[in-house]
Amino acid sequence: MAHRTTFVLLALCAVVIACSRPAATPVAQTASATAAAPAASSTAPKPYVLDDTEVRTLHADGTDRDYQVFVSLPVGYADHPERTYPVLFVTDANYAFPLIRSIARRVGDHGDGTEDFILVGLSYAVGDTPVYSRRRDYTPTADGDPTLTSDMPGRPVVHGGGEAYARFIKDQVFPLIAQHYRADMHRKIYAGHSYGGLLGADILIHDPTMFEQYILGSPSFQFGKQVEFARLRDAMAKQKDMPANVLIVLGGYETIEPASRDPRYNSSVDMIGNAKRFVAQLNAKHYPNLHIRMATVADEDHLTVFPAIITRGLLWALPGKHA
Repeated sequence: MAHRTTFVLLALCAVVIACSRPAATPVAQTASATAAAPAASSTAPKPYVLDDTEVRTLHADGTDRDYQVFVSLPVGYADHPERTYPVLFVTDANYAFPLIRSIARRVGDHGDGTEDFILVGLSYAVGDTPVYSRRRDYTPTADGDPTLTSDMPGRPVVHGGGEAYARFIKDQVFPLIAQHYRADMHRKIYAGHSYGGLLGADILIHDPTMFEQYILGSPSFQFGKQVEFARLRDAMAKQKDMPANVLIVLGGYETIEPASRDPRYNSSVDMIGNAKRFVAQLNAKHYPNLHIRMATVADEDHLTVFPAIITRGLLWALPGKHA
């Protein structure tokens, strides 16, 4: 009996020991698992940074709002301290700034395709959503669409801050760029799309020499029941000249085609027709130093056309050595 008891105890111990050991893993499986396991990262992830760019914050004195100004310097800027550069100012910078920077470096081809330039991105007001900020800052009057809803809870939709925003650019952004960078402030270029194009058009007719060249993409002349045409009429009654070079570009789909079933056509706003009307009224005035061109880009709509606008605009405003 004692021998049987001893055997049972030994058997139980063997079971316990066996259960407490980790299961043996085949050598091939162990090697495979080790190879498949990713190596532990030795450093924390880093943000993606665009080379030769800076961000400065400005407080707009007239509106008590803060804005960030993005600056991209051309390749070789530090190597040529004797050189100054034209400056391109663009609205909707959160989207437009990295896009233009990339297009400029590709199309520019080290100065052969387009001339090197300093890029200045005009961002939205700090604390505002892009939609809220651009509706207010890029529009000329308070006569916006009353059916719009605000995307900022507790804050009503606001339009009509365009003149104040233009003053901020002229009185504060321009001096900042002139002070800190080797900028040729006699070669300033404006670029804007949609509401940004509308803002540029309003600056053109009221203060044409604020910029030397204007790239106006798909201007939203439909805003406020086409109030910009009334403003144009009043401005032309006062302006003896509008010395500027202007390029207006829209997508081929930015018109109405009732017979077409293509959903990319505009359903209610003929933006191409409005732009043609704007150009025709300016040309009818025969301003001696206003040079205005208009173009459409086939197979592009309001949301897709901006990269093509910038490519055409850069080739037009800043032709390179091989132009």
